[in-house]
Amino acid sequence: MAEAARARPKPTPETQHYWDGAKAGALLLQCCDDCAHVYFPPRPFCPTCGSRKVSIKKASGKGTLYSYVINHRPAAPGFTPPYAIAVVALEEGPRLMSNIIDCPQTPEALVLDMALEVAFEKLDDSITLPLFKPAKG
Repeated sequence: MAEAARARPKPTPETQHYWDGAKAGALLLQCCDDCAHVYFPPRPFCPTCGSRKVSIKKASGKGTLYSYVINHRPAAPGFTPPYAIAVVALEEGPRLMSNIIDCPQTPEALVLDMALEVAFEKLDDSITLPLFKPAKG
């Protein structure tokens, strides 16, 4: 029997720019034009001041490992345990959940505050996921 496919996100009008950016190899964030707060996840207003004057900016793709848990149970379709479910603190400030790739999924290898960089994994013609791997250099 074939392994079940990984769940695919469903873009909405508010998140479509994020998924289009990922498909093009860019991690896109929103920035408030009034208070300059950079935030994630995408939404039509600033979570800090409530302004609807927001811009889209390309993130550097750099971050650090803020927190993680290593899942050892085969609970999620499309994943082979063990795998890390991580919170990445982006250089621009926001934190997002992702997975860590190109790295052993062990506490010895996944060191808090380790430097990470974005890598993109194409799931299909419409969805590309931003994942993170240890930064080079």
